[in-house]
Amino acid sequence: MRNKDVISYLGLWEQINNDKFKGVEFDAFKSESGSNKFKISPQKWIRETNARGIISKSGNNGGTFAHPDIAFEFASWLSPEFKLYVIQEFQRLKKIEAHQNKIDWRANRILSKINYVVHTNAIKNIIVPTLTLKQKKFIYAEEADVINVALFGMTAKEWRSNNPDIANEGNIRDCADLFHLVILNNLENLNAELIKMKVPQNERIVRLNEIARNQIELLKNNKLFSDLEYLEKENNNEFNISK
Repeated sequence: MRNKDVISYLGLWEQINNDKFKGVEFDAFKSESGSNKFKISPQKWIRETNARGIISKSGNNGGTFAHPDIAFEFASWLSPEFKLYVIQEFQRLKKIEAHQNKIDWRANRILSKINYVVHTNAIKNIIVPTLTLKQKKFIYAEEADVINVALFGMTAKEWRSNNPDIANEGNIRDCADLFHLVILNNLENLNAELIKMKVPQNERIVRLNEIARNQIELLKNNKLFSDLEYLEKENNNEFNISK
């Protein structure tokens, strides 16, 4: 801690993270640091500047502990090998982050183009507000199965019964592919519009099934789905490499 760069780093951390840090006392330490006569302990640093990035206690159960930002700086100063690992890991994580952001942006653009083909406006809270909490839960589950039956030909319960081997991995929608998930999103928006128009549920399920079949025919050969599948595969590969 006698090193001028160390004192500067500690002071900078405190100025950013500690609104009760005593800047005047820090300036005095900073000006004296680096000289042969300058001596300072963690406890003196804490006491004089009201620092909180370091904790230091005396006694059998005592010791000096630091915030990770500070601990990493000390470890990097003590070990060039550790510093190199930190730099390499930082670059690796930033590369993964940039790659993921790029994939997310491209995926959103592709999904926007797909949904534009069968675009519809969603509505909110048409049936639910007039019902009790118990009824709301029932309606939500029932309306979800309206979409499930229209698109997959079965309710969520029927799917679990028919797929016991993978039922623990998620529900019918969790296990759906990208193609069906896009159509699912469109059906949910369409169902909301039909609810707004007060179309009975038994009529809605028939209409939604017809729409689902039409959209499957419309979109099944669309190149955009190949692009989505490629992005999903690319993202999975990057994730597996990073692990």
